[in-house]
Amino acid sequence: MSFFNSIFGSSENSEASKNKVNWTELTDILQLQEIEAVSAQKPVVIFKHSTRCSISRMALKQFEREFDLEETVDPYFLDLIANRDISNEIASRFGVYHESPQLILIKNGKAVYNVSHSDIDAEALKSKV
Repeated sequence: MSFFNSIFGSSENSEASKNKVNWTELTDILQLQEIEAVSAQKPVVIFKHSTRCSISRMALKQFEREFDLEETVDPYFLDLIANRDISNEIASRFGVYHESPQLILIKNGKAVYNVSHSDIDAEALKSKV
């Protein structure tokens, strides 16, 4: 198999090299306080992802390929399956209806933009930051 990878390249390696996002994993509900505080200085984006959904996987990969806001926003990644309680708290705290996949932009402790499914677009996010 390595012979074919050397000729055609490994899809795993090419996917990894295309990911331009340095995610902070959102695994503790207390991190939401951190997000509120950080967002007073720098916008924060939360990507809510379902590991069981192929549409969510496609939206995530597309977003990661297009993302070039590393100096502009702090990106957080939420695995919805493992952390449903955090997802529920995000909906409550920031006043956004839960969807999956979902991208939420937080500024000054408030959700100022949120999109889901095929509307998740790194280029569109630029105009909101």
